[in-house]
Amino acid sequence: MSEPMIMIDAVSKTYHLKSRPEPVRALDNVSNHVDSGEVVVVIGPSGSGKSTLLRSLNGLQEVDSGKIVIDGVEVTDKKTDINKLRAKVGMVFQHFNLFQHKTALENIVMPQVIVAKRTREEAEEIANDLLAKVGIPDRGNNYPSMLSGGQQQRVAIARSLAMKPKVMLFDEATSALDPETVGGVLELMRQLAADGMTMAVVTHEMGFAREAADRVIFMDEGRVIEENTPNNFFDNPQSDRAQDFLRQIL
Repeated sequence: MSEPMIMIDAVSKTYHLKSRPEPVRALDNVSNHVDSGEVVVVIGPSGSGKSTLLRSLNGLQEVDSGKIVIDGVEVTDKKTDINKLRAKVGMVFQHFNLFQHKTALENIVMPQVIVAKRTREEAEEIANDLLAKVGIPDRGNNYPSMLSGGQQQRVAIARSLAMKPKVMLFDEATSALDPETVGGVLELMRQLAADGMTMAVVTHEMGFAREAADRVIFMDEGRVIEENTPNNFFDNPQSDRAQDFLRQIL
């Protein structure tokens, strides 16, 4: 059997907050994996450690202990070139993080030229192809302020895809969007999943989790409480905590 694309081994992270006398254990000895081409959706209540886990996968969040390996490269090794690693791990955030003074096209072109060392001509061709793929082929010359939230998120996804990543991470990618634009971005994510992209997704969109995920991971208090196929998890959750969570949101 081939190695998983993402390997998480006994990862822990503790925060020390001025407002709390006791340290907060954001990740508590978490171990898991994501296979190549697999779509894993991580759900759970606020503060359960979902986003901390996702951010640790591309080195945005340092962990206290444990090991994370993506495509054979150890993220948690201090000798690893994190910028080089991030070129093959795309990440899409709740907020779009676009350069406001650059057009949509330029937002997609710039990382390719600077990080991937592509020629401008090649980068523009890839950017235009991706703008078409994400459904906004005519918006390349628009600045972010001229785009809706859903369109900006599509640009952010195109920017990540332009680096030709092995893995895509989505951290609440639709939670800042207007209800009317959520569906289009989720459909784009479903399309990526159908195309075989390896994906780890933190979301509150239970419909997406049920339809697009190969596996659902439920977290609470920094731990993986339960994991299963979407149908088994939503129709027959095994833990009391998951049953309680689903009763409140479904």
